[in-house]
Amino acid sequence: MSDNNPVILGTLGAVYGIKGWLKVISFTDQAEGIFEYQPWLLGQEGNWQSVEVAQWRWHNKGLIAKFATIDDRDAAQQWVGRQIAVSADKLPELPEDEFYWRDLVGLKVVNTENYDMGTVSQMLPTVSNDVLVVTANSNDAFGKRERLIPFIQSQYVVAVDREEKRITVDWPADF
Repeated sequence: MSDNNPVILGTLGAVYGIKGWLKVISFTDQAEGIFEYQPWLLGQEGNWQSVEVAQWRWHNKGLIAKFATIDDRDAAQQWVGRQIAVSADKLPELPEDEFYWRDLVGLKVVNTENYDMGTVSQMLPTVSNDVLVVTANSNDAFGKRERLIPFIQSQYVVAVDREEKRITVDWPADF
């Protein structure tokens, strides 16, 4: 199966037991939340296969899962290390002032003086807030290659316009 826009939610770890169970490493805020999204797409490097989770449970401090089509350890072994994803349309709609990170990556960032600061290349989680990693333009007037801008909407992020693919920030261009 092919899905052009999968969202990675975790990976499969080692085989557990002889009946085809696999350890699940979840990237969701609450680890067991990964099971709220079905069906899963398992794969790597863009090759995805849809699977149904037949059962799951906590084991020690981790999660394990059993798939409907896998009944033994050898069959489960081929899935070790595969990414767990879901189709983007399976994610819940967010309120207008909230964003999935994947929706911010690639957006142009300008400050309140309309200076083109670059493009969001990734997001970083920190203890206090998320951070926009902005790759500066090659001809940046201040010689910057990258800027780290806290994603705090009440303080530094003035507006996010998904249609215009633009984030406006209250951040100095030379910082």
